[in-house]
Amino acid sequence: MTAISKSLQAVGSAWDGVLDRYAALPKPLRLVILALIGIFFFALPLLRPPILTTTGSDFGGVMFSVAAFALVSVGLNIVIGYAGLLDLGYVGFYATGAYTTGVLTVYHGSWPFFLVLPVAIAVTMVTGVILGAPTLRVRGDYLAIVTLGFGEIIRISAKNIEWLGAASGIKDIPHPPNIGPNPEGPFVDPSERGLFQIPRLVWDGFVPHLDHDHPTSFLIFGSQDAIPYYWLLLIVLILVICGDRLVKNSRVGRAWEATREDEDAAELMGVPTFRFKLMAFALGAAIGGLSGSFLASSQAGYISPDSFPLLFSMLLVAAVVIGGAGNRWGAVLGGALVVYLPERFREINDYRYFLFGVALTTLAVWRPEGLLPPGRTRRAKAAEAEIEALEEGELEEDANA
Repeated sequence: MTAISKSLQAVGSAWDGVLDRYAALPKPLRLVILALIGIFFFALPLLRPPILTTTGSDFGGVMFSVAAFALVSVGLNIVIGYAGLLDLGYVGFYATGAYTTGVLTVYHGSWPFFLVLPVAIAVTMVTGVILGAPTLRVRGDYLAIVTLGFGEIIRISAKNIEWLGAASGIKDIPHPPNIGPNPEGPFVDPSERGLFQIPRLVWDGFVPHLDHDHPTSFLIFGSQDAIPYYWLLLIVLILVICGDRLVKNSRVGRAWEATREDEDAAELMGVPTFRFKLMAFALGAAIGGLSGSFLASSQAGYISPDSFPLLFSMLLVAAVVIGGAGNRWGAVLGGALVVYLPERFREINDYRYFLFGVALTTLAVWRPEGLLPPGRTRRAKAAEAEIEALEEGELEEDANA
């Protein structure tokens, strides 16, 4: 066990060194690296590299699920990582956004998707305020229990209210509007759809070939191809991350950090902690509703209460903790891994909750800050290491003297 512990600590130290070197790069170079990474992820469902591609399921659909889960994880990271509020019912906000979209677009209305989208965000944000106003006055385990009940209340209510489709759910939810021509019919040439077509790669071992028979029609949303949904959601994820960065670096972000570290001390220093906690709850809920709205209008165009189980919230918390609570990129990485790994290795799908439990236990022992810890955590660890080195040096000098 000692050897394993030292190995994991060495890997963690090396990874922290990489992160520190990246943070020390000039800002223009960091932006170029991020742009190249973004281009790679936009092209990933078309490149379909043999090592990364899922063989048992549609890779484009998997990447859409990865982007959706990463977006939800960013929202939960605001609640857990920034404000320090343990929310175990976050799936309720996800469901609220999805059901608002389904109700207004097809079940009790015929609104266009991009008109419903801000309404779904607003409804989910108001739901977060309604839940947070009476419950955020409690802390710790009590808050976790209340939010846990909220997630189940939303699911059970949707299952028993006919106005929401009850147990049968809502189907035929319309997709986002297409850009370009989209003629219907079984014998339509794929080249006639969309503004243009992008061929995919097929691999013969490690030799790539262009597949012109199954191209992706640019920004044509339908049940046959999930890649345009993935591109749209990836753009939304990038915009949310940019907004998250601005908020985190503002006065609001500093108030969240003070509240998370010591709420009583923050109150004594004049920070209205309840107001900022409520703001974090509402903003996190809005991002959850945004992702739920895209889920409702995705390929299947169908939602039901069974789409939002309680274990979904547990996976979201696991994603944030594994990635690194308080780091937006850690939340993205954790959310992506939680969805991607079970699809890439289908044989472990039935054991994913067990494996995530093992991963959480391992991280809690050897790397409690997560895979991508916040910069403040890395700086604190580096300072502690320097202090320990100085103390050891002083002890050695005293022993030699």
